[in-house]
Amino acid sequence: MAVKDAAKGATMLPIDHILDGDCIEVMNGLPEASVDLIFADPPYNLQLRGDLHRPDNSRVDAVDDAWDQFDSFKAYDQFTRQWLAAARRLLKPNGAIWVIGSYHNIFRVGAALQDQGYWLLNDVVWRKSNPMPNFRGKRLTNAHETMIWASKSEGAKYTFNYEALKELNEGVQMRSDWVLPICSGHERLKDDNGEKAHPTQKPESLLHRVLVGTTNPGDVVLDPFFGTGTTGAVAKLLGRRYIGIEREESYRKVAAKRLGQVRPLDGAALVTTLSKRAQPRVAFGQLVERGLLRPGEVLVNSRGQAAKLRVDGSLVSAEHRGSIHQVGAALEGAPSCNGWTYWQFKRDGKLIPIDILRQQIRAEMHD
Repeated sequence: MAVKDAAKGATMLPIDHILDGDCIEVMNGLPEASVDLIFADPPYNLQLRGDLHRPDNSRVDAVDDAWDQFDSFKAYDQFTRQWLAAARRLLKPNGAIWVIGSYHNIFRVGAALQDQGYWLLNDVVWRKSNPMPNFRGKRLTNAHETMIWASKSEGAKYTFNYEALKELNEGVQMRSDWVLPICSGHERLKDDNGEKAHPTQKPESLLHRVLVGTTNPGDVVLDPFFGTGTTGAVAKLLGRRYIGIEREESYRKVAAKRLGQVRPLDGAALVTTLSKRAQPRVAFGQLVERGLLRPGEVLVNSRGQAAKLRVDGSLVSAEHRGSIHQVGAALEGAPSCNGWTYWQFKRDGKLIPIDILRQQIRAEMHD
């Protein structure tokens, strides 16, 4: 549960802990507006009827645990509304939530999210590259699950690392359909009997994409249905902080062992590609102040038109004077101009874009 700071009399956030108990009660006991992101993998309420067998008559280890069973849709909806309300209370004003589900529950969850005041950003289809086949042959193979990404409220400035996701996708804008394999092989955790430790363990690749794309190092990520700790393991690896809530002792035991084996990446490895808007602002005058360009030096555009640099960082051409942007726009007869990509300077007989110097200063700022 939350920890009390005796000196201040305040409730402290139990960072990097797995909390035992009902997720609604535990979340209601944590400090308000203290979490950056919530990833929730709630019970799907699968409504299974009897055992499922493969063609060779072997039994499928399906989800038939008590935690996934509800008496009615009404009971499930009430549970959903309660945990979503508790989760929204915990989110910071610019926080966000991801909820994953199947066709059994995700539509009910989506309606509840909107009713609670969350603002839906995307629904993401996780298309499984190796799904379990439909053994009975009476329906389509269920080859995907759906995730809903929502901000706490309309207009919230949620985290979205667009350029980082683009890099993950070979330089192409990330789409809302993700093709990733289900958890299997060495990644599938086993209990002391050699059986699957959890029937719906999610792959780390899925959480990697979610956390790289929608959190930053140091952010607090809460998972109210922690299971065997995939969210916590990936958060720890990526330099995020985690809080897990799990009422099943067997899952907590497996998760704790797993988390103890995770070693966070070093700081340099955690840096992601920033969008241009997120990069530090550099005033053109800094290039003059630092001697990277000298007053009196001549800048030229692609057509060879020239302007001379003045001591205050402004330019003067034959007919115009002003900033690098203003003089560039005037020469082009355009309403605006990006002076950083418009002007070049000469070094050793070669023309070099002045933006190279801006990137040099930004690199120093980052270091």
